[in-house]
Amino acid sequence: MSIETKSYNHVSYLWNEEEAAKLAGDEVALLIYRSNLLGADLRLTNYGGGNTSCKAIAKDPLTGADTEVMWVKGSGGDLGTLKRNGLAALYVDKLRNLKNIYRGLAYEDEMVELFNHCIYDLQSKAPSIDTPLHGFLPFKHIDHLHPDAAIAIAAAKDGEQITKELFGGTIGWVPWQKPGFELGLMLKACLDENPGIRGIMLGSHGLFTWGDTAYESYINTLDVIEKCAEYLEANYGRKGPVFGGQKIASAESTVRLSQAATIAPLLRGFCSSEKHMIGHFTDDARVLEFINSNDLDRLAPLGTSCPDHFLRTKISPLVLDLRPDEDLTDMKALKERLAPEFEAYRKMYSEYYNACKHDNSPAIRDANPVIILYPGIGMFSFSKDKQTARVAAEFYTNAINVMKGAEAISEYTSLPRQEAFNIEYWLLEEAKLQRMPKPKPLTGKIALVTGSAGGIGKAIAKRFVEEGGVVVLNDMNAERLQGAADEFRSRYGQDSYTTAVLNVTSPEQIGAAFDIAALAFGGIDIVVNNAGLSISKTIADHTEQDWDLLYDVLVKGQFFVTQAAAAVMQKQGTGGDVLNIVSKNALVSGPNNAGYGSAKAAQLHLSRLNAAELGADGIRVNVVNPDAVISDSNIWAGGWAEGRAKAYGITVAELPAYYAKRTLLNEVILPDDIANACFAFVGGLLNKSTGNVLNVDGGVAPAFVR
Repeated sequence: MSIETKSYNHVSYLWNEEEAAKLAGDEVALLIYRSNLLGADLRLTNYGGGNTSCKAIAKDPLTGADTEVMWVKGSGGDLGTLKRNGLAALYVDKLRNLKNIYRGLAYEDEMVELFNHCIYDLQSKAPSIDTPLHGFLPFKHIDHLHPDAAIAIAAAKDGEQITKELFGGTIGWVPWQKPGFELGLMLKACLDENPGIRGIMLGSHGLFTWGDTAYESYINTLDVIEKCAEYLEANYGRKGPVFGGQKIASAESTVRLSQAATIAPLLRGFCSSEKHMIGHFTDDARVLEFINSNDLDRLAPLGTSCPDHFLRTKISPLVLDLRPDEDLTDMKALKERLAPEFEAYRKMYSEYYNACKHDNSPAIRDANPVIILYPGIGMFSFSKDKQTARVAAEFYTNAINVMKGAEAISEYTSLPRQEAFNIEYWLLEEAKLQRMPKPKPLTGKIALVTGSAGGIGKAIAKRFVEEGGVVVLNDMNAERLQGAADEFRSRYGQDSYTTAVLNVTSPEQIGAAFDIAALAFGGIDIVVNNAGLSISKTIADHTEQDWDLLYDVLVKGQFFVTQAAAAVMQKQGTGGDVLNIVSKNALVSGPNNAGYGSAKAAQLHLSRLNAAELGADGIRVNVVNPDAVISDSNIWAGGWAEGRAKAYGITVAELPAYYAKRTLLNEVILPDDIANACFAFVGGLLNKSTGNVLNVDGGVAPAFVR
């Protein structure tokens, strides 16, 4: 059929008739296509939120008879990236027959295991708790989303009446009930009582819409959400200024970023009292409108309404009692000032847990806040990894949108504390958490590896990311840095890294790199001083410029990067690691090497001095001594290789074999070997070791530490 392209002001129409036509006849493929379109517009649903389904006739693999099967988004996953293996497929009749053995609300959790008896495709994703919500409705295609515009109505005090009037009775209403078997029955009852409706609003939760085809469901969903958004837009300002009007003005953009970068490590330290957390910062205009408003103190403690929001943002945010122009330079005084605010939050959370817990509730989890609001500056979020922290910020921004809309048309209502607890500490949610993979050794850790766009530095950064960490990639060459960033994005994803152009001889660029780390991730845990260069000349040929360059990059660079790192680590109060990539040449004398070798010796002893001073702060300083790492290394560019070859009386082409043969193990040393040594120091097994030197040179006897 011919499809007329539609246009909307508040949602994105993304349906491509030509693309959809290629999928004609395959309802599951069309379900995935529709789901990806819906997930691509964050105004419709959030990352990992919502679910979609379709019902179609398929052959029973045992009888060969035609049977109705429902494909529905499985547990976990994300609509925007959903693929066929992310779906659960169930026999519709078997699923509906579960009503015959349902023992009531108090026993609804036991129904989840019974979903497995309804599985059609044995390769299915595990069915989610929302499976019966789709299964008990008769429609071929169903969308369950959490659009801000609809939740604003669903979370309004007069939401049911507003829904009835706005849609003329064509959208049903089901009051708040946590997701599960009971809610599925409530949806079916609502439809039975209101035949002909086009969707159902779930109180404080979200929206169900449907259609006979994938396209009809898609259009119905967009139409309903567009109507909700238009209604909100028409009502903004009618009751008075948004959020009661502005109480304070935002700081200028540069000031916001500076203040955020300064305070982020301190906040991260408080939030990491139980385990290392990764941070995220945003000064989005929607956030600033809320945190600068007169209504902040009234609305923030209420918490969120939609379960998807609440699970990711916790019971309520922590609002800092700081001015936008607060002097943040005295970190000791600031820590003393903020410590009671975090203690009060943890006390509030513990009281919430103790007041709401059941006999079989899981143990209390981390009592630190996830969302921290700094009026006039922005919002911080802290969680186990960057993606989770970023998504938490996105969800709280959605919650702000919901509060704004609900307040414009009525009065915002959040979930009652007991209902919120029942979601947060739901045994099914706990089981899902327990099934998640165990954290990797560097989960929650942030690393800055100087010179990490190639060679040893990039190998170290890769190893750290593969072990669960995040990295600040940097290089003085912007083009080389961009190439490394592209590789990391493709290989590890956008949340694994950030970038900073960094020349370690520039104090300004060093400061900027640590500010970037603070804004992107909340601070720093591991610094690897790897950036370097080499000059091989005779004493007669060495110039003052050569000498100064070697000492500026290798010695002063290491010192000032370490100095900046220590300041951040001390703010956090959670210890840290400084690793210095030095060289066999720090210990071994050789010809044509006066400047480089003496600078490396200075690096080595500077490491010992730093270890002695920083140990009281739990900051470990250790050294890795490589030798002859030729692969992808800038050190071997220019005249260094020629200089070393000349010193040994061989050709440049013979250098790798020469270096390998002179070692006790007769091995060529690769960047990955150095990365392994670095991980050995920071991976958790050597947490009580500092001031050490680890040679990774294949065995060079003159370099033995003695």
